[in-house]
Amino acid sequence: MSSPIPNLPNSLNLSPHLSAHKYFLVCTLTVAAWDTLVLSPRTWRLMRTGEWPILKILFHFLRVFMPVEFAVVAVAFFDTKWSRSTCDKFFLFEPICTAILLAACSAIHVIRIHAIYERSRAVLMGMGSLFAVQVVVTAVCCGFYRSVPLLEGQGCIAGPKANWVGVYWVAPTLLYTTSAVLALMRSINSLQAKPLSPWKLMLRDGLNLYGAIWIVNMVNMLFWFIVKPNNDADPIKTIVTSMAAVLTTSMSLRIVLGIRGTLVHGGSFALTGSTAPSNSSRATHVISTRSGVPTNSTHTPHTYTLDDMRSKPEAAWGDVDSKNTPADDKGALPLGERTATPPNLGVKVTIDREVGYDSYAK
Repeated sequence: MSSPIPNLPNSLNLSPHLSAHKYFLVCTLTVAAWDTLVLSPRTWRLMRTGEWPILKILFHFLRVFMPVEFAVVAVAFFDTKWSRSTCDKFFLFEPICTAILLAACSAIHVIRIHAIYERSRAVLMGMGSLFAVQVVVTAVCCGFYRSVPLLEGQGCIAGPKANWVGVYWVAPTLLYTTSAVLALMRSINSLQAKPLSPWKLMLRDGLNLYGAIWIVNMVNMLFWFIVKPNNDADPIKTIVTSMAAVLTTSMSLRIVLGIRGTLVHGGSFALTGSTAPSNSSRATHVISTRSGVPTNSTHTPHTYTLDDMRSKPEAAWGDVDSKNTPADDKGALPLGERTATPPNLGVKVTIDREVGYDSYAK
C-alpha cells in the first residue's frame, strides 16, 4: 500500500485498491442508470399487458429494487461525513439486499429453463434444488460479513470475515452455470428441427445473455478466491460484487423481454407453439381452387404452417409438395404439370399467431 500523504484529508488519501473500488462502483452506477433508462419504454409496454404472471412481477420488482439498492450503497460509500458508528449499523444492507436481488434473478432462470424444457419435472427438481441451496447459503453468509475498517471519511463497505464466505457467490454461480449449459443444450438440440447459423441461434435463444451472466459471476469468483488483500482494510475481494449483481440483473431482465408471446408459465421455446389461449390465436383457412365450392370432401387438403412457409422460398412450394405427399395425389405436382384440378381440392393454411407485450401500441 502507498504511504499516506501528509495534510491530505482521508476522503482523498486512498489506497490504490480502495481508489479502484470507488471508480468501479461509479461504473456500476452508470450501467444501472443506463439500463434503467434504456428499458423504460419496454417496461411500460409490459406494464400495460393484462396478465401478471410471476415473471412479470419479478421483472418489475428488479427494475425498481436494483437501482434503489445501489443508489443507497453509493451514498454510504461516497459520503465523507458517514461516521464509523453509522457504518457499523448499516454495513449488512448491501449483502442482504444483494442476496434478495440474486434470489429474484435466479427465480427467473429456474422458471425460464423449466419452460423451455417443456415443463420437465426433472429440470424443475434440479434447478429448484440449486435455488433452495442458494437462498440458504446466501442467508447464512450474510451473518459473516463485517464493516471494512476504513478511515473516517473514506466511506462504508461490507467485507467478509473469512475467505470461505465467498460461498455466498458460489451458490448463484453454480445455478447460473447450470442454467447456461441447459439453455445451450436446448438450443443445440433444436437444430435438428430447424438448422441455423451459430450467430442466429445465439440471438434467437438469448445465449449471449446466459453467457454474459456466467462470465461476470466467474470473474467475481476469481476476485473472491484468488486475489489476496494486503490487509484487513483492503476491499479488493468485493471490488466486482456490485458490478456482478447489476449485470446479472440486467441480463436476466433481458431474458424475460426476449420471451416470445405470453409470460405465463415461463413462456415457450422458440420452436414450440403457443402456450396460452389468452395471448395466442390459431386461425385455419382453407383456400379452395374454385370460388364457392366447399372443401368438405373425403379428400384431405395439404396443410402448411408459417414455419414451413418461412423456411422455403415461394417458388419451391411445388417441390415441397412432391416430396411430402403421395405420388398418386395430383396436388403433389407443380402447378404447370397438373392436367386437371379436382373440384374439392384445396390448400389448408394454418397460421399460428402469438401476441406478446411488444405488439401492443405505445
